[in-house]
Amino acid sequence: MTPFGEILRQAVLATPGAIGGAFADSQGEMIDSFTTEDATEWAILTAHYGVVLAQLHAAFGTWHFGGPEYFIAQHAVLDVVVHSVDGGYYALMAVSEPAPLAQALSRLREAAGALHKEMA
Repeated sequence: MTPFGEILRQAVLATPGAIGGAFADSQGEMIDSFTTEDATEWAILTAHYGVVLAQLHAAFGTWHFGGPEYFIAQHAVLDVVVHSVDGGYYALMAVSEPAPLAQALSRLREAAGALHKEMA
């Protein structure tokens, strides 16, 4: 496991109900991940949420608000938290319902900082 994967593993294991975490570039290309789910499906989920983040960056750039720090997508059985990482990267965590979203966001924010430090 790479240092990036270990950072994600720790964040996922520290978050009740979390099923996985991912680290990807601005194009949605996964750099590393940790999940209890199918790896291919996890890569597809990660890429799709990268597209959503790119659209938010484009929209907020139009309004000159700056890019989004994070967003949360709530679904019937799964919530997804996506957090920007400096340099155009992002980290993602998916959590089964009922999801402790405050804890998931806190753990993902810590992981995003650690991932950025690891890149340096």
